[in-house]
Amino acid sequence: MTAVGLLYPGHAAEDDFPRIEITLDTDIRLPLFSTEADEDTFRPGALLEAGAPDRLSEGVDELRLAGAEALVQASPAGSFVYGWAGAHNQIATLARSAGLPASSTAFGFVHAVRELGADRVAVAAAWPEDVTVLLTEFLVAGGAQVVAAHSAGVATAAEIAGWEAGRVKELALAADHPDAELLLLPDAALHTAAYIPELEEAVGKPVLTANQVTVWEGLRLTDRRVWAPTLGTLFAAHRPVPGAAEPKGIEVRE
Repeated sequence: MTAVGLLYPGHAAEDDFPRIEITLDTDIRLPLFSTEADEDTFRPGALLEAGAPDRLSEGVDELRLAGAEALVQASPAGSFVYGWAGAHNQIATLARSAGLPASSTAFGFVHAVRELGADRVAVAAAWPEDVTVLLTEFLVAGGAQVVAAHSAGVATAAEIAGWEAGRVKELALAADHPDAELLLLPDAALHTAAYIPELEEAVGKPVLTANQVTVWEGLRLTDRRVWAPTLGTLFAAHRPVPGAAEPKGIEVRE
């Protein structure tokens, strides 16, 4: 069995992860701990608080008891809001506190873009524009070229979690750009696990979504490769693109 521990912010689309477990239909388990936030808002100050080391460390013991072999901070915005260097420090602190390899969904997007051999991406974000700008800066620092970015301007995860597939598809189409090789849907509050191939068909290119990338990043840390085309192109690649090898993540064992 392989267990990837997830530190997920609050309560929104965490039910995507049991669905992904079922879709994978293997011995992979995704124990999840909901880290609580003081407020449900995509305000940068609130996101910094949500990603603070003491907030993340709350779930470490529970996830270790659940057999986690690696940890993923499953809030993209709660990581990239710290910037490239700050997000590395955040994950290094998490790895030290857990004694396990660790990463975040934000870094998972960077690694997944490289895994698929892409350079140019479009970003379809449900949150406000100022948060999207922070993500684009993070992606650029990771080597991606952001050719288009669209923000829906929604202020809370609770509202985003209620979006139906049709509205998510509208967001994807509004953000897509003909020069983009990949489309990113970076909000962990969006339910996407049930219809990623539909999104890919709609835009005619691979789509990376937050919860899909979270699981893939955790499996990457544990050296697991899983064939699951119903989770999109990212899970339909058997081997890395030549030259795209990355360090497994930040690993600190006490």
